[in-house]
Amino acid sequence: MPALTGAEAAVVDHYLAIVDHLGRINPARADHTHRALLAAQALVAHATGLRDALALMFERGETSVDGETLARALCVLDAQRRVARIVIPDPGPPSTPGGPHG
Repeated sequence: MPALTGAEAAVVDHYLAIVDHLGRINPARADHTHRALLAAQALVAHATGLRDALALMFERGETSVDGETLARALCVLDAQRRVARIVIPDPGPPSTPGGPHG
């Protein structure tokens, strides 16, 4: 894991929490409304945490983000697998009534 400031670590943590909650809310993958509701409620808290971490960085004069370093941290924390849960799966071609020959 690359060395991160406290604010950068908070950005990564809250970003990944948001991704996880969006995956739980995804209507193409969600199987329980209550679980999706809880995820939606938690999403607000993590969005606020992400905003606060970015605001702290900005207040400190950090006007740019080291994307390469943060990307390495995200990879270490399995971000690609987590983001995949947000994607809407391809439903495939529509089925035709009466089978393949109509």
